[in-house]
Amino acid sequence: MRRIVLTVAALLLAGLAVAALLFVHGWSRPGPLEADATIIVPEGATLRKAADELEAQGAIGSATAFLARARVLGPDGSIKAGEYRIPRRASSADILGILQSGKTLVHLVTIPEGMPSVLVHERLMANAELTGDIPVPEEGSVMPDSYGYQKGETRAAVLGRMQAAMTSFIAAQWPKRSAATPVKTPEQAVTLASIVEKETSIPAERPTVAGVYANRLREGMMLQADPTIIYPITRGKPLGRRILQSEIRAVNDYNTYAMTGLPKGPIANPGRSSIEAVLRPAATKARYFVADGKGGHIFAETLAEHNANVRKWYDIRRQRGEM
Repeated sequence: MRRIVLTVAALLLAGLAVAALLFVHGWSRPGPLEADATIIVPEGATLRKAADELEAQGAIGSATAFLARARVLGPDGSIKAGEYRIPRRASSADILGILQSGKTLVHLVTIPEGMPSVLVHERLMANAELTGDIPVPEEGSVMPDSYGYQKGETRAAVLGRMQAAMTSFIAAQWPKRSAATPVKTPEQAVTLASIVEKETSIPAERPTVAGVYANRLREGMMLQADPTIIYPITRGKPLGRRILQSEIRAVNDYNTYAMTGLPKGPIANPGRSSIEAVLRPAATKARYFVADGKGGHIFAETLAEHNANVRKWYDIRRQRGEM
């Protein structure tokens, strides 16, 4: 009888040992997921809710077994909200580590330098991974850059980061302005920077373009910037045709061919280098500039020099069949 009891006890112990080994092995062995998958952990979600989602996606065999192993074998610490990529065959241990790491997937939305706010709005509203509605942001309030977001995040939150970046940059750069800048307020700096941004896409030219406009503002000359003619017509979108003489003569709050000084506000969202150029313009005697036919501009101090440069530019355009 004693031998039977000992045999049964031995078998029970052996069974427990096997069960323990299987329990531990199940924590680190490759999982059933056959291809990489993503899981979104909502804010405030419990490990139980995450385990149910993992089971539904086939990343783990059993939510109950996953939770049991996590309590006994897993590290302390809570899971963090966000979107995560789960690699194929990831073990339960790997999966818990991923959810606790906070290393969420990052999606990017890019706002190019000089994009007007109406197009910023369209870009954010067209992004199906974001949620909620937003108004068209104030012109000049968005810092062009690439911004990370998570699936399901609100458009308002993403736009808030874009606008906070602009506010922060202006606040840091304004005290560093030089005495040569003609702008009197940060708002004027953004307005003039938006014109510089639209006049040249070459970063090296921006301080000189800003210097030309600084000279014109100090001397009471009209800025005569073509993009300020277009803005009231399209709110910054491409015009798609040549500017009409009636539009050049139009009197409004933006057209710098019909007014001296700055327009009433920005005509786009300028990038960092354009803002820096306005706050620290190049020392130049130039009052004029025109396209050089090579993607840049040629600058002139006198109207006679400028007119000669314009004739050269017209010759280039005629050779290209543009006139």
